[in-house]
Amino acid sequence: MENDTTAQTTPTVKYTEDEIRTLEGLEHVRLRPGMYIGKLGDGNADDDGIYVLLKEVIDNSIDEFRMRCGSSIDIKLNDRTLSIRDFGRGIPQGKMIAAVSVMNTGGKYDTKAFQKSVGLNGVGTKAVNALSEHFTVKSFRDGMVKQADFERGKLVKEYDLEPTSEKNGTLVVFTPDEEIFGKYAFRTEYIEKMLRNYTYLNTGLTLVFNGQKFVSRNGLLDLLQDRSTSDPLYPIVHLKGDDIEIAFTHSDQYGEEYYSFVNGQNTTQGGTHQSALREHLARTIKEYYNKNFELADIRSGIVAAIAINVIEPTFESQTKIKLGSTNMAPDKDSEGNPYQWSGISVNKFVGDFVGKEVDNYLHKNPMMAETLLKKIIDSEKERKAIAGVSKLARERAKKVSLHNKKLRDCHVHYNDAKGDLREESCIFITEGDSASGSITKSRDVKTQAVFSLRGKPHNCYGETKKVVYENEELNYLQAALNIEDGLEGLRYNKVIIATDADVDGMHIRLLMMTYFLQFFPDLVKKGHVYILQTPLFRVRNKKETRYCYTEEERLAAIEELKPAPEITRFKGLGEISPDEFKHFIGKDMRLDQISLRKEDAVADLLAFYMGKNTPERQEFIVENLVVDLDEP
Repeated sequence: MENDTTAQTTPTVKYTEDEIRTLEGLEHVRLRPGMYIGKLGDGNADDDGIYVLLKEVIDNSIDEFRMRCGSSIDIKLNDRTLSIRDFGRGIPQGKMIAAVSVMNTGGKYDTKAFQKSVGLNGVGTKAVNALSEHFTVKSFRDGMVKQADFERGKLVKEYDLEPTSEKNGTLVVFTPDEEIFGKYAFRTEYIEKMLRNYTYLNTGLTLVFNGQKFVSRNGLLDLLQDRSTSDPLYPIVHLKGDDIEIAFTHSDQYGEEYYSFVNGQNTTQGGTHQSALREHLARTIKEYYNKNFELADIRSGIVAAIAINVIEPTFESQTKIKLGSTNMAPDKDSEGNPYQWSGISVNKFVGDFVGKEVDNYLHKNPMMAETLLKKIIDSEKERKAIAGVSKLARERAKKVSLHNKKLRDCHVHYNDAKGDLREESCIFITEGDSASGSITKSRDVKTQAVFSLRGKPHNCYGETKKVVYENEELNYLQAALNIEDGLEGLRYNKVIIATDADVDGMHIRLLMMTYFLQFFPDLVKKGHVYILQTPLFRVRNKKETRYCYTEEERLAAIEELKPAPEITRFKGLGEISPDEFKHFIGKDMRLDQISLRKEDAVADLLAFYMGKNTPERQEFIVENLVVDLDEP
């Protein structure tokens, strides 16, 4: 008789009633934190989980302000403990403990209390509570205060109501849990960036962080002025309507740059509202000039922002970084009454506003319209000048870039996967075969790709984008990242420059940064570019091995591993064995995120360090040369 290939085999793991569990309270948040706050991280990236926790608490305070209750919020950071005090209505004291500890409990299901709120699912503050070592909440209402203390989501002390002279509002104090986040540290610049975003979207709101005030009087106009790293070609256009605000200008930079918000929430991955702005802004400008311009030429160099208010918004994740709503509001509320904007799509709402207001603005401001027309024509000329070479380069790159020896690809990519793995996708840009070989053998093939450079890349400063297509290596890298037409198709969340910690390695870093800043500045501005930190020294004895990233760490390791530890100085990535490299690109990988701010004066920096002013640089080097007399 033939073998029955469909016969079941005896399972090796038991599956009985004992394996069926019901998680109590906030256990599920601690077991699966990524479902609620995205990635964890150690605080070195602005979207790490510890900042999401802060955002979740502030969101509630912002919602109070948007309901015209309290015009200031006080935030304090003391080491790793944050406190947020608002002056809203205060959580109803009889339900305060449930509001911060029982899932799907909150006041935002009934939109009469919180219309156009950010948080609607009753999860945010509960997640903060569950993921904190210590969490305290106080509600001040009508001369009485209620307090409760928690540890890792579990109530440890409830206080009786007591009289108070403090103003109404809520105070939340929490310390993120090391059991969840490991060794972490808050970076104040990321918190300040978050707070500025809140002020741009809530004119009249004052945020005080460790004594420093943040306030905005001009909304998105202030945002573009603060964030622009290139001079605008014409004064920023700023337009406001009911439940919508936009601002835009153009600069001489390549690419497109957008900032988008929903109900005060920074949607860093855009969504339906940002897509609508991108489409209708370009079409309205095209129709105004009545010329057959390519939309890509109109959008080249654009810097724009949009903020809309949506009733009961739908986001594509708990962290609310991409709007999924297609309509401005549900058809009816719980009592059967139609909402404002009921039945109107986000696309139509944005399109109608942009079509009318931008067209009116262009007619009323002919000098601005003339400047914009010149920019579009210049973009068109450049595109046509490189059309032939770019077509051949694209075809060549399409055939070989994803399967050539330069790229060892990974299985999961930023824009084609679901869930947490999408955030983990990264690509290491390395120098030489030995370094790329070590990383390739050590990497996680599921989420980590490797791109190998051949020597030093071309210095792109001052050149047009034509050089990207003419230079084989830069063209292949562009194709591997899939960013020729913008970041929508970006294949890796993190683009990591991994070079030796020597003079040549630093030079290659500068050349790669010049390439990104010259042609793809939005890749840097959106926080996708990083520098890999690898250890300079290995200090070990028979019992223990320490990897040291600084001279201070080396001296400390020598002292602690006495007597006679063995000390190795790593001169290049290729000297680090694949087995050792696993420690440096795993969960404890040290990355420095590259940020780009207006005050960085990027244009001046690039002109000095990467331009054709060799004598000036030589003089600078001589004046700043430091000689270590202890070196042999």
